[in-house]
Formats: sequence, C-alpha cells, structure tokens
Amino acid sequence: MWPGYEPLYLARHIGVLDSKRVQLVEYTSASQVMKAFRNELLDAAAITLDEAISLLESGEDVRIVLVTDVSSGGDVLLARPEIQTMHALEGRRIGVEHTALGAYFVSRMIELHQLDKRNIELVPLEVAAHERAYHNDEVDAVVTFDPVRSKLLAEGAVELFSSREIPGEIVDVIVVRASLMQSYQATLEHLKDAWYNGLDALQSRPQESAEVISRRMKLSVEDTLKAYEGLKLPNREQNYKMLYGKPGPDLLITSERLSDVMYELHLTAYKIDTTRLFSQQPTAE
Repeated sequence: MWPGYEPLYLARHIGVLDSKRVQLVEYTSASQVMKAFRNELLDAAAITLDEAISLLESGEDVRIVLVTDVSSGGDVLLARPEIQTMHALEGRRIGVEHTALGAYFVSRMIELHQLDKRNIELVPLEVAAHERAYHNDEVDAVVTFDPVRSKLLAEGAVELFSSREIPGEIVDVIVVRASLMQSYQATLEHLKDAWYNGLDALQSRPQESAEVISRRMKLSVEDTLKAYEGLKLPNREQNYKMLYGKPGPDLLITSERLSDVMYELHLTAYKIDTTRLFSQQPTAE
C-alpha cells in the first residue's frame, strides 16, 4: 500500500474506474508485484522507475504509460529515538525491503553521508513486517513509507534520511507489456482517464478523499493528508511532458541517470538502455 497509488482506488470508489475493464490486484510487497509480473499474472504494474529498469534487465519488454508520483520525502529511514545522527547508524541493524529500490535508497544514503557500509547490517524485511520488526526490536532502523512512516513517527521514531535528499530519483510509474500497447489502447486510455479523475478528486476535495483513503491505509485523515506532502503528483500536462516531451521526455533524462547509478552500485550487470521504456506516441491524450 502506497499513497502515490491511492488515486486509482479513489477512482474506483467514486465510480470512474470500471472494474470490468481494469481489475486492481494488491500484493503485500513490491517484490511480490515484480514476481507476479514476470510470471505473467499481471499485464500492467505500478512500480518504481528503478524496478522498471530491473524488468528491462530481466528481459521484460515494458513501456511506461503513466507517472503516478515523484517521492519528495515520502520514502524515509526511521531510527529509534536514541539514534540521533546518521553516523550513529554504524554498527546498527537496518530493515529494508529486498528490492532494487531498497538497495538503491540505502546505497545513496551511505554515499551522501559517507558512512562505512561494512559497519551497517542490512536486514531483508518485507514491507508488511516493517512495523512488527521495529516493535519487536529486530531492527534499529527501517527504510519505509506510509502508512508505517506516520505510525512510527507518532511513536517517537527519528527521521534521519528521506527521498527529499535525492530529489527526482524515486519515481513511481505504471508500466504495461509492450505487446499489449496496441490491442489494449482503449483500456489504457480508460485507465489514464480514471487516474486523472481520481487525482482531481483528491486535489479538489482533499478532506472527503482523504477520508476514503485513510480507511484503506489505516491512518487518521490528518496523517493521510500529511502523507501527500512528501509526494509530487504530476497532472496530465506534466505527465505528457515527462513521457512524450520534445526534444525528449523529461523522465528519460532521469531514467538514464538512474540507470548509470544502478550500474555503478552493481544493482544491474550492465547499463540499461532506458529509451525502451518510452513510446514514441502516447496511447491517448
């Protein structure tokens, strides 16, 4: 569950997403989504940009059809109250999901704050186990996001690092199999229209929309609204510029830089050509 994807569920709630045309399937972790996509249980997936690059590396031919959000503080490293500085993390256990995003986030954190990675113990931890592991003293810090973020902060956890320090690097997108782009063009148009309607509802009726989303995320309405302060949600015009802009898509530049960093951090075996993620023409606008 991630607030950046909730406009889709909001669209379904207000009746603008036809469940007979687009079925929303939820998994408890990003790794499960990736596995399901690779096993062809899904035709499209809401994932991070680095995960889309990982799909390319594994041989999946995918295209980005929508940018859902850019994290600007939504992804965080939270530590126990006694851990007040980044360097105090050395010798500690950090829980993090075993995904490309988790590895990327931690690597950038270590790089920017010049930590000794040999003195940090990474504990592979599915998202569903973040809160439990923190409460049971299985980890000293955790890389997480809402709704866990808000809950742990309310209990006194300390935010030491967030995606705000790596602007534009954590981007969530919806990808679809390239082989389905033409045959499902009308369905993709419906999906995008539903998304923008959900986004419009969230922005024009924030209180009412947050009440719906808060029930799914198991947060207060106030905390739900605060969760969106750490996200940038591109509108239709901004999406078009990011995916189809001239002389080149804005997101292509971001993806190329991200591909370079992933290769340098040994998250990919070779530098991935990210131009394959972009279509020459939008499915519909």
